Amino acid sequence: MAPEHHILRETAHKLARRTLFGFIVTFILARIFVFLIMAQLMPNMYFFMHGTHVHHLNYGIFLLAAVCGYSVFRRPVGRAAEITALLYGVAMGLTFDEFGMWLHLGGSYWQRTSVDAVIVVAALFGLVAFARSIRRFEKRHFWSCLILAVLMLGFAAVIYLAGDRLGNDVGPALQTLEEASSP
Repeated sequence: MAPEHHILRETAHKLARRTLFGFIVTFILARIFVFLIMAQLMPNMYFFMHGTHVHHLNYGIFLLAAVCGYSVFRRPVGRAAEITALLYGVAMGLTFDEFGMWLHLGGSYWQRTSVDAVIVVAALFGLVAFARSIRRFEKRHFWSCLILAVLMLGFAAVIYLAGDRLGNDVGPALQTLEEASSP
């Protein structure tokens, strides 16, 4: 059996950092643009096809397909791999920004599920980007990982509770804004 495409572990971390960057920036920009469009503070840039709003998760899906096809058939290295990783993050950001809508097959753009999914995906990208190689994992790292896991669970609880409160406080205003915006 032929060995798989070999890349150095540092390169994988670097690519994961580019993916994480593209993912977070795209999510933030998508949320800002949607809010500004819905609040009518910028022109409506939504794409409609025969009266149907084509959501940006569709752009993400098509970009994911293109990036995956390119990755499988071309197996990029060097600068091409870095650009591919960045585009992968952009595609994931576009897709997971509307995760709640494709999970529930509709509903409000402002679903809590989308934000929770983005946090989980960002955490996974962050883990790949910044975690030590398993081959270099030592006993002292176990305690660091255990402490980090406990802190992450605490952080998740705080985010969940704060998200519920924020959703109760701001949710109705965002729902009204969405209902008043374009069809």
